[in-house]
Amino acid sequence: MKLRGSLCLLLAAFIWGITFVAQLVGMDNIGPFTYGFARYVVGVAAILVIWYGFRGKRRDAKENGEYYSGWKAGMGAGLLMFIASAFQQCALQYTTAGKTAFITCLYIIFVPIISVMVGKLLKLENWIGAIAALIGLYCLSIKGDFDLNYGDVLAFICSVFWSFHIMYIDRFADKKDNIDISASQLVVCAVLNGIVAFALENVVWQDIVAAWFPIVFAGAMSSGIAFTLQIVGQKYAEPSHAAIIMSLESVFGAVGGWVVLNEQMSSMEVFGCMMMLMGMLITQGSVILRNHSFKI
Repeated sequence: MKLRGSLCLLLAAFIWGITFVAQLVGMDNIGPFTYGFARYVVGVAAILVIWYGFRGKRRDAKENGEYYSGWKAGMGAGLLMFIASAFQQCALQYTTAGKTAFITCLYIIFVPIISVMVGKLLKLENWIGAIAALIGLYCLSIKGDFDLNYGDVLAFICSVFWSFHIMYIDRFADKKDNIDISASQLVVCAVLNGIVAFALENVVWQDIVAAWFPIVFAGAMSSGIAFTLQIVGQKYAEPSHAAIIMSLESVFGAVGGWVVLNEQMSSMEVFGCMMMLMGMLITQGSVILRNHSFKI
């Protein structure tokens, strides 16, 4: 089951990686909160389709006394997701995508630290894997000097709240209905982004329609599907291990740009990808060895 959780997280990271460009393109003519509002509305539509599709399984769970609603738990997750994603979207307006990706993924280190603070015991391989992944992420994301600016500060705050979000999901993923949690958090994100967008930005319907493809793609894939996979994956994976796997979105984003957009990768970037993969394999390998099974 732990391997199944890792595979869910890996698929989520893949989806996030290939939709990262959509985040940039989607904000060409609309504000970050308008984009977030439109994206999460699409995400809500996508997750409600999934929620409806699982109605039979949910009914059986209720009859057996095994169903525990995740709608209330999802509200807290939605608030944390809104804050984190809002800071990330705003950061992209002031700093490079590479630096935003690197600083955002500092949750690789923050999550183990928070885990220790709340009394969780971490194994040595968790720290080794996190450090290897962080080194790889730096090599992959940072080009030239690392000068901090306003956007970098926003990305740092974003990383802190993503860390809180990961820890929050860890608390409820194995106790509440996962699809309920996902649907609830997306509804909260859509509502909060909408409130801020209509209060602070000039929301123009024509501009939203013009950006329909990146909005729909990111909304359905990244919000509706990937965040649901994250919750399901964290049901079986430790938060520090989950953080390392999810950080691979940077690798998938870089490889996707190389394959689809014909972007060139330097030897340093290739080394960074290899280090991040090694970080994941260090932690994942220990999970497999402890369970003595490759059963999915």
